[in-house]
Amino acid sequence: MKRGLSLLVAKLLNLIYPLMKKIPVKFLPVQIENMMALLTHTGRHLQRYDSKGCRQIVGCIPYRYRKTGELPCVEEMEVLLISSQNGNGMLFPKGGWEINESMEDAAKRETLEEAGVTGNVEDRLGKWRYKSKSRPVVHEGYMFSLLVNKQFDLWPEKNNRERRWASVTKAREVCQQWWMREALDELVPKTQNSPSSPTVKQIKYWEKEDHRK
Repeated sequence: MKRGLSLLVAKLLNLIYPLMKKIPVKFLPVQIENMMALLTHTGRHLQRYDSKGCRQIVGCIPYRYRKTGELPCVEEMEVLLISSQNGNGMLFPKGGWEINESMEDAAKRETLEEAGVTGNVEDRLGKWRYKSKSRPVVHEGYMFSLLVNKQFDLWPEKNNRERRWASVTKAREVCQQWWMREALDELVPKTQNSPSSPTVKQIKYWEKEDHRK
């Protein structure tokens, strides 16, 4: 019942989205802003394939910073994982790169659809070729880092996936995809010297979000 209602809301939003997206986010009620996150792409008729017929996959490692330990100045990076569609294991959001969007836009879209967060797409972490677990085909995967600045209460795949913030160490233990673990290893050194270290305002926002749960 809930899933059917979510799909109905998403269809209605698709009709009015062209008008609503012209309204600055700061003027939208939080409930409407969250509902707009239900919009999603469906179908594979726009999917990109390379010259060898490999489907091109793009994803993100969403991350944020938290204060930890006894020293208030100590910051720890956390990454966001999601459950696989069959519920067996955790991974980072990813999906097909479509012909009408840039690689970065595809990464951001898939992260919003599957994990319900958005933010700034930063570094490209690498390219991998891997075998699909559901079909006897090879995919070409690209991963980016994404510094999260917004987490939605509603998102397209909320009823199908669990999302979980974890330390880098824990994420490396539970992530089921070997190539995503390699992408995570690429992310860590890039963020250590990144100019996008968190502001006090950003850290307080995440602490407030946790208290709401």
